[in-house]
Amino acid sequence: MKKIFLPLVFLFTLALAACSGTAAPAPTSGDVYVSQNLSTDYDGALAVRNQLALGTLELNQGDLAVSAEQAQTLIPLWQGLRSTQQAGGSAQAEVSALLTQIESAMTPEQLQAIAAMKLTQPDMQAWATANGIPMGSGTPGQGAGMSPEARATKQAAEGVTSSGGGSGSKLSAALIDAVIASLEAQVK
Repeated sequence: MKKIFLPLVFLFTLALAACSGTAAPAPTSGDVYVSQNLSTDYDGALAVRNQLALGTLELNQGDLAVSAEQAQTLIPLWQGLRSTQQAGGSAQAEVSALLTQIESAMTPEQLQAIAAMKLTQPDMQAWATANGIPMGSGTPGQGAGMSPEARATKQAAEGVTSSGGGSGSKLSAALIDAVIASLEAQVK
């Protein structure tokens, strides 16, 4: 049943994205999704997808944890986001639709709490270190505090490719996997 249900949810999500008549404002660089709830205009800010992921993990350790009902809604959305990331050539409209739906499934209090965390690259690096996830090439912390443009220039000069706001696609994928596992634990 699960094997049939998840692809159907993903296809439904894609159909909703295709039918959506609203468009987010186009940012100038990095992750092109613009959130109405989470800012990326502070030093070292994570891309919205990573703020949502890391913030959800943090919330699940406190009073604003995702409920079992929310988790049931969020799991297929995060799985869909992971699938788009693995596909590599996914349309930004699909990713934006998924991120919009993820935000819609969370309460205003949860989103405010994540926004108040002001999650940065060093926060994500600390999470990766605490969870034994390698940071890839370069010294950890070497892009912390850099603007997205400066980070992209540095990565291009070093031949490093990344997605998800400069945090590295493998690290971002590990973070999404951790969110899915955490949400699945909320349902059980």
